[in-house]
Amino acid sequence: MKAKRATPNDIDEYIAAFSSEIQEKLEAIRTTIRKAAPRAEEKISYQIPTFALHGNLVHFAAFRRHIGFYPGAAGIKVFKKELATYETGKGSVQFPLDQPIPHALLSRIVKFRVQQNLQKAEAKRKK
Repeated sequence: MKAKRATPNDIDEYIAAFSSEIQEKLEAIRTTIRKAAPRAEEKISYQIPTFALHGNLVHFAAFRRHIGFYPGAAGIKVFKKELATYETGKGSVQFPLDQPIPHALLSRIVKFRVQQNLQKAEAKRKK
């Protein structure tokens, strides 16, 4: 039986649990997200790193062979052509560990999600 990994308290703790090579990739993704969404809050949600601004924006996580990035269904749909070379799901994309992470694309996706969440928050406020 596999030992259950304890839920990290913050993103630093999550990243520290991985090898230095994976830590570098995760920190670079974190920096890319932070630059694209400077007002977003860092937290752990679903036991993985999450950035939130008027709700969750994006999540990311490390796995044996890839980094999972979770911008939600709209984030995948809008950038479908640019994500065509990667394995995607309804709200997720897998970036293989043996390939460079497309940071410029991640930044555009995060900025899209920021706008999406701000529009939803504004619409709620007007009700």
